[in-house]
Amino acid sequence: MAPVDPHSFTDSSHPLTAHISLSLYFDFPSTTIHGVALVSLSNSHSGPLSLDTRSLTIHSVLHPESHAPIPFSLSPPDAIKGSLLSVSLSGQSSFLVIYTTSPSSSALQWLTPPQTFNKTHPFVYTQCQAIHARSIFPCQDTPAARVRYSARLNIPQELSAVMAARSVKRRPPVAGEGSRLAGGVDLLWIGEGRVVEEFVMEQPIPPYLFAFAVGEIAFREVGPRTRVYAESVPSVLDAAAREFAGTEEMIRQGEKLFGPYDWERFDLLVLPPSFPYGGMENPKMVFLTPTVIKGDSTGVHVVAHELAHSWTGNLITNKNNEHFWLNEGFTRYAERRIVEVVQGEDAATLNIGIGWNALKEDVERFKDNLEFTKLKSNQEGVDPDDVYSQVPYEKGFQFVWRIERQVGRPKFDEFLKKYIETFKFKSIDTETFIDFLKANIPGIEKEIDLEMWTEGTGIPPDAYEPVSNLYTKILSLANEFKLGKMPRDDETAAWGGREWELYLENLPKPVDASQIQALDARYRFSKSKDYEVKVAFLQLAISSKFRDCYIEVEKTLKEVGRMKYLRPLYNALTQGPGMEEEKILAKRLYCEARECYHPIARRVVETVFSKNMASL
Repeated sequence: MAPVDPHSFTDSSHPLTAHISLSLYFDFPSTTIHGVALVSLSNSHSGPLSLDTRSLTIHSVLHPESHAPIPFSLSPPDAIKGSLLSVSLSGQSSFLVIYTTSPSSSALQWLTPPQTFNKTHPFVYTQCQAIHARSIFPCQDTPAARVRYSARLNIPQELSAVMAARSVKRRPPVAGEGSRLAGGVDLLWIGEGRVVEEFVMEQPIPPYLFAFAVGEIAFREVGPRTRVYAESVPSVLDAAAREFAGTEEMIRQGEKLFGPYDWERFDLLVLPPSFPYGGMENPKMVFLTPTVIKGDSTGVHVVAHELAHSWTGNLITNKNNEHFWLNEGFTRYAERRIVEVVQGEDAATLNIGIGWNALKEDVERFKDNLEFTKLKSNQEGVDPDDVYSQVPYEKGFQFVWRIERQVGRPKFDEFLKKYIETFKFKSIDTETFIDFLKANIPGIEKEIDLEMWTEGTGIPPDAYEPVSNLYTKILSLANEFKLGKMPRDDETAAWGGREWELYLENLPKPVDASQIQALDARYRFSKSKDYEVKVAFLQLAISSKFRDCYIEVEKTLKEVGRMKYLRPLYNALTQGPGMEEEKILAKRLYCEARECYHPIARRVVETVFSKNMASL
């Protein structure tokens, strides 16, 4: 076996999948999906073919025309990669897999009606990055294997389905298209009160970009290429439509900077609060946390980031997670270029400053395992969710920005467009990028230590903290807080959420609880509707043991499931000496909120506990 990815069973000597046709029956009472996957390979193959699965029950593998059985085996599960599905082919180029997902699928969160905004219907959604698509359907679950697909989703008729794909039609079910078990019997496909929604993805994508949601979903039009979808709650939809009204302008600016937008539509789905990320760049339909809706458009930087992925990440993709910086470092750079045009240089500089703090924090987090402070890291035997951090984002950004500073923006913009055009719809590694960089900017390796940047640990000496009058002023005011001085109203009159976030992140930890009390009495940070500000303040409150704020800590950990908030708050509650009361609180809160968290988020919290506490 010649693996192409430390996180996949995919064998480089086997043909890659060209297309997958999925028929999926959603069984909400059992929180499972009954599926048929028609897998079509790029070439015919004889011998074993390796596919990734996780927690799937494989009922049978069949010839697509005769339905004759094809031998297969399923390995015992590996803790990281799941189970190897080995299909024994005899010159075939396609085959059917009949399977059922598990209620414990790591990609799916099934929400009961009380867990939704509307409280009337269930909801289910996916999160497949980094290696979770295999828990929805058998596949070569590596970004090295880009695939086209079609999908038929059989759902209760009172619900709607959306996908990160082109919608074809909504229609009644048809006999014979459903999940065929042994004997060719349709499994539940035809039934009262069911409807089928069809989708197609014509562009080849890495499996982690496969995405759908099913629930009581409605939309608002916000631009010629953009709809905002959410649960059919007018207040949520209207707030989202206002927040993202400028999306088309961002798309136009992105096209000016990086070339044509190749995905036709850029729709946005605002998910329930349990969504574990700020956003997920699924092509044609970005998934977003409702916490980005702040009422002042400051959450737009998240949309700018997911939009930027349309070029860097979705068009050009890292070959595997060891080269994740190629996705995220370039996208962070592209995001800030869009923000700079749309919101101005100060806004972009604030984002860079917040990112600089995040980079320093995560380099400190990995001080005992510096491998994960590298851009190109060795992840053999490592779960990518366990080492997810801001290093590939912010150190990757710093590397791209360093190249821009060296050659100048006009020359770098020319290089960037050529890079995107050369590798669009391809998956590449760090070496491929470095070779392209050297070929197109001759002598760059004499000006920048490329090996230090990509394979060295920590923050390189030629990384660059941003400089602007506003940024410097905020840091100066944060330093004055150490002396007991809070900023004057006239100094902060024009501040928004990003300014306050930067200020709070640069305050010392811990300080006297009376200082935290005075800060909250004046600015009401603990009650902020902006979770970036609120969580930054609550971390200060916990580190300073200002327990009057713990009711807000509890509310936050029960209201949202975004890992950006869960990790630091649970970490603050369980880290360091003298935190026995806080550890007890953390255990109780997790026990009460656990079912509202996505499986990926649960793993993150449990990892924090295992690191900071002897047992859960």
